[in-house]
Amino acid sequence: MEITPTQQIISSCSGAILTSLVVTPLDVIKIRLQAQKTQSKCFLYCNGLMDHMCYCVNGNSVSSNVKWYKRPGQFNGTFHAMVKIAQNEGMASLWSGLSPTLVMAIPATVMYFTSYDNLRMYFTNKFAPSKQQFAPIIAGALARSSTSTFISPLELIRTKMQSQKLSHKEIVAAVQNSIKANGYRSLWIGLGPTMLRDIPFSMLYWYLYERFKSMVDISSVFGRSFVCGFSAGTIAAIATLPLDVVKTRRQITLGELEMMGVAANGRTKTWNVMKQIVQESGYRGLFVGILPRCAKVAPGCAIMIGSYELGKSFFRARNESSLNDKTKPFLSSKDL
Repeated sequence: MEITPTQQIISSCSGAILTSLVVTPLDVIKIRLQAQKTQSKCFLYCNGLMDHMCYCVNGNSVSSNVKWYKRPGQFNGTFHAMVKIAQNEGMASLWSGLSPTLVMAIPATVMYFTSYDNLRMYFTNKFAPSKQQFAPIIAGALARSSTSTFISPLELIRTKMQSQKLSHKEIVAAVQNSIKANGYRSLWIGLGPTMLRDIPFSMLYWYLYERFKSMVDISSVFGRSFVCGFSAGTIAAIATLPLDVVKTRRQITLGELEMMGVAANGRTKTWNVMKQIVQESGYRGLFVGILPRCAKVAPGCAIMIGSYELGKSFFRARNESSLNDKTKPFLSSKDL
């Protein structure tokens, strides 16, 4: 029995919240470790669901809009940082930045997973049996591209609020000025590199996930989805790593130029960023950070899809139970 769109939304919401709660501390620690090693004031925050830019200063001033930026502490590694942050700053500090993450992650995740599910079922029904294996690939690409296109203007507004601490009226004025100067296209700045990374990832991830799910024999709905999601997420993360490296470098460069009030002038174009990475570090530079990416993306994918499928399974069973109660006769031959 199929579930309703509302039940799909509830399932994806619960998955987004759970994933953010579990994975956010890992990225908080990663940014803290980055901050003590570099003079950069702009860091990329990604919890496996969403990418966010973390600005540690306002423009050229020395005042920080990130509470932990001026806190003392030298960390020797991930585990040491986790223990010290919890001891010195309290456990809540490991979830700093969770609120803006949820504000963006929940609507994006709801739209992404709900649209994927419905598109996959549509194409599966339309395709011949020999071509049904392509349904997850097409559905994943369409779901990711539509979600990224919808969320991009909201992410631009959120970034301006975080980096410049503008009021809501000032944000509206800034967006209006941007549209007047550069047209409505300015609301989707940076969408190209995002698509370049996320669409191939989604296509490969959903294809592998559906294939693994048809092969893995695990009775638990959550366990089966978790294992398949973890495996598919790991492979997709490795395969699209060069695209992620370019996207990350481009985001950070754009963020720092914006903070300094300097025009990009082509320096952040995808091809230019890729050439710069190869010149600095060789082709190996396009494959750096494979372990951190897998450690972040794979658990995020596994927890998200596991909780989402568990929620759908719960509602499916509930709907079947309600249907049986409605169709059950008041009296049967056994009752007479």
